[in-house]
Amino acid sequence: MACRPPGSGSYTVVIIPLRTGLYSLDALRFYLWVKRQKDLEKEKDALCCGLEILEKARLWYLQRLEENRAMQDRVEARTGFSSCQGGAAEARSCLLRSRIQRVNGSLGSVMCEPNLTMGSNLSLQDAVAVSELQWRNILLTQEVSDKNRQISILESENDALVEKLDEL
Repeated sequence: MACRPPGSGSYTVVIIPLRTGLYSLDALRFYLWVKRQKDLEKEKDALCCGLEILEKARLWYLQRLEENRAMQDRVEARTGFSSCQGGAAEARSCLLRSRIQRVNGSLGSVMCEPNLTMGSNLSLQDAVAVSELQWRNILLTQEVSDKNRQISILESENDALVEKLDEL
């Protein structure tokens, strides 16, 4: 997903001839400096894109909060317990809650992880292992979410069957 901040142009490549040979220490330093600048520019672009997505997410969260408050007010206005959600709405709510918690957890982990750009004690192998564990955690969380949705559907079907049985 390419997400560029407004007013930003394409990358500019600057080639500065060096007086020394291609394999000199100065040439290596210059190459590493240019590479670091390029990496920092890409990181800045990713951060700007994330900021744009976070702003959209903030507005979405605020809208969901307003809808939730309105729903609570409607439920409180009704008397009795006859205003239970239907099975599909209950399953949707459960799935939405699960996804929101996963997003919240992901954002929290991004902010709490050690700052890898400032030099971390993690070796490359450790970072790969941590990344692999995080991916497995995401997959397991998705599987749990799917199972919770299935349980919710089965519970609503069970409730419907119990109501039919009571009617008989």
